[in-house]
Amino acid sequence: MPVILGEISVLTTPLSMVRILEMLFGCTTFSLVSLASNNEMINKSNTYTFCMFTWCFFFILTALIFLVEFVQFQSLVPISWKNLPITMALLGALMILMASIGFPYCVIKHKESIDPRLVAATIFSCLTFLAYAAEVCIMKVRNAEQRGYMATTPGFLKVYEVFGACVVFVTLDSEVVKCKDGPLFWWCMAVYCCCFLMSLCTIGVMLGECTGRCPVPFDRILAGFGSLCVLMYVTAVGYWAWALVHPNLCNQYTWKVITAAVMTCLNLLAYTVDLAFSIKLLCYRA
Repeated sequence: MPVILGEISVLTTPLSMVRILEMLFGCTTFSLVSLASNNEMINKSNTYTFCMFTWCFFFILTALIFLVEFVQFQSLVPISWKNLPITMALLGALMILMASIGFPYCVIKHKESIDPRLVAATIFSCLTFLAYAAEVCIMKVRNAEQRGYMATTPGFLKVYEVFGACVVFVTLDSEVVKCKDGPLFWWCMAVYCCCFLMSLCTIGVMLGECTGRCPVPFDRILAGFGSLCVLMYVTAVGYWAWALVHPNLCNQYTWKVITAAVMTCLNLLAYTVDLAFSIKLLCYRA
């Protein structure tokens, strides 16, 4: 099948211009960090790896989405094009926001003499976040025919649930949290992994438009997943509340521990609201 290039006017639409800015700012960000990567001020920890992965991954993904839409290959991609761009834009906005916050506070160690390239990288990372946020707003206000499930509030919540778990995975490394009560801590990690996989699978089903192939009505599956995740996260929140009340539980009582506790609470809130939407959908269809 011949490649049909889109009209040049497609490049001047607000959505295309925002994506061009995303690629420009993102490429500038990781290029500046790469140029300064040998600087002793950079602590190449999990946070550094997370930031570099985030900038590079979403630059490549945005370029692919931009190219597919320009050559008008949406119909050949075996993924719901109503759901994929908004999902990636929202996840990109959240992860780049976290990278913009984490990079200056966790990667740069010396405050006395900061490499200007690292300051510029932080600024461009913030601009990249604003560009992705603008894309989310543009796609959110589209008419109902152009929007899919992932552009709804439950879809946004599922993306946030995946994002929250990713933040916890990055912060809870073995060097930061060494808890004396190991079994409970590893139960929390199992909670994060299980709920992360359930949310990720739900997003995958929506992107693949496979809801009709499920042997059980998908709205019931969503309600079941939501109930299970809420119950599991309640136990994780209880553990972190106990750990914060007893700081001697962990050898290091750092901001990363507090971040994990806060993100656990926020994820519990997200799963609770998501469950409420699932129950509302069940009642509506009943």
